[in-house]
Amino acid sequence: METGLVSNRSLTPVLNGIYEYLLVAHPDAAVYRQVMEEKQFFSAQYREPVAIKTKPHITVANFMAKEEMEETLIRWMHRIISNQKKFTVVLDQYNGFAAHTIYLRVQDHQPFQQLAKELKVVDQYVKSYGCPPMHIGKFPHLTIARRLPDIVYRQAIADYTQKTFHASFEVTELVLLRRQHQFDTCKQVNRFGLLP
Repeated sequence: METGLVSNRSLTPVLNGIYEYLLVAHPDAAVYRQVMEEKQFFSAQYREPVAIKTKPHITVANFMAKEEMEETLIRWMHRIISNQKKFTVVLDQYNGFAAHTIYLRVQDHQPFQQLAKELKVVDQYVKSYGCPPMHIGKFPHLTIARRLPDIVYRQAIADYTQKTFHASFEVTELVLLRRQHQFDTCKQVNRFGLLP
């Protein structure tokens, strides 16, 4: 099992006018339905409603920024992302972050690592305004359920490491979301198309 990627630290704002931004890739409609069915099954099987509260996505990066920075952030992200080629994501097998999250593994990390490398300039901009550094996951994944109690996690990981899953979808755009705190509903800020 991979460990250490996701911390339970919250990127919630401490001051007014500071938001959490998430840059995400959404699966296509068919994979979205397939993952939602799995999340609903998990929720019923382990009596954990948290599984169905989050919609299927892969977080590329998340960061805190002041509202007045948003226009510049969008411009820079547009320049970076619009120069990247679309890519295929293959989800294969379940895994977990001990002791709180069950997820679907992304087979090829390279496209996400390339994006992370290109986004370093945005990270520098964010830090120059006194905001925390951008968090870019080292192991891209699609969460089934997170913030699980330890006993539920232990049972679920034992069950899910025996299960199989395979799906793929093409990432043609990334979406920038914004929220005030970790329990707030995300609002779409912008879409960034990738090269064909």
